[in-house]
Amino acid sequence: MIDNEQVEEIMLVLDDKLSKSVSVLKEDYSVIRAGRANPHILDRVMVDYYGAPTPINQTSNISVQEGRCLVISPWDISLLKGIEKAILTSDIGLNPTNDGKVIRLVFPELTEERRKDLVKKIRKMGEDAKVAARNVRREAMDAIKKLKNDKTLSEDEVALCEKDVEKQVSDCISKIDAAVSDKEKEIMTV
Repeated sequence: MIDNEQVEEIMLVLDDKLSKSVSVLKEDYSVIRAGRANPHILDRVMVDYYGAPTPINQTSNISVQEGRCLVISPWDISLLKGIEKAILTSDIGLNPTNDGKVIRLVFPELTEERRKDLVKKIRKMGEDAKVAARNVRREAMDAIKKLKNDKTLSEDEVALCEKDVEKQVSDCISKIDAAVSDKEKEIMTV
């Protein structure tokens, strides 16, 4: 590695942005339902909690029952209607059942067609993450070329930096591919 503060800064920013693109992809994958009950599907669903939009998991206990059912037990029973309404208006595609004490979300078995649609969606999200990684690579390469044009770096140093950037981006794309294939296996497993 070249002993240059500007190059170190470029590499730190590159590393940070690449790891963020992988973690954002994994986060997005966690809310895709794969036929099994997954409490993370509710992470983005907000309920009106005394006038403030609050994630359901901060107002209730959420537990998995028999692998296919989520049980939501609010700490304050008066929130039941609000939670039910928030789930109905969200895009998770499940109908809540309210028994006056808890809300149950039953995850239906995914059809083969629905599984294939989800795999397509997952692959598209993976491609979008790869595009983001490539954009980050382009930004880093442009910054390195600018240093070359400013005569801060020699040709050899530029070649070394570009090689480092390529290696980091390749590692990131490998992680994205692994995340895509893991999620595909999870969805296609009946």
